Amino acid sequence: MTDYELMKEQLKSLAEDEPYFIPVLSNASALIFENLEELNWAGFYLMNKGSLLLGPFQGKTACIRIPLGKGVCGTAAEKDETLVVKDVHEFPGHIACDSASNSEIVVPIHSEGKVVGVLDLDSTKFDRFSDADKQGLEAFVKTLESVIEW
Repeated sequence: MTDYELMKEQLKSLAEDEPYFIPVLSNASALIFENLEELNWAGFYLMNKGSLLLGPFQGKTACIRIPLGKGVCGTAAEKDETLVVKDVHEFPGHIACDSASNSEIVVPIHSEGKVVGVLDLDSTKFDRFSDADKQGLEAFVKTLESVIEW
């Protein structure tokens, strides 16, 4: 089981000396990728010119820009809610950046009350993300929001 409390403390420590968003998100994606099992992608998409633009990540190459309301990331950002998808192939409008991905979780990130990006995790395993993962990752994002400087 993933120790989300420890991950939050590690994130705080990593952001202590430099809270600028690029290094914080870079280290956050590495922290997630190293601590969660069965992931093939962990990273961030950031709001830019009315859509989501690829940010720091760990994993294979990825889609560069995702329109709001499209795919799991764009839908989560537009609705401003965490989406847990057991089988991405059944998600309407799914964007297959990596055809090996089978399940996904996307958590919106906020600054000053607005969605500024999303945390996106993919797995080759169907139904990979549990309620505990959802709660843990939402808490991780809350910590991220509190330490990051946009």
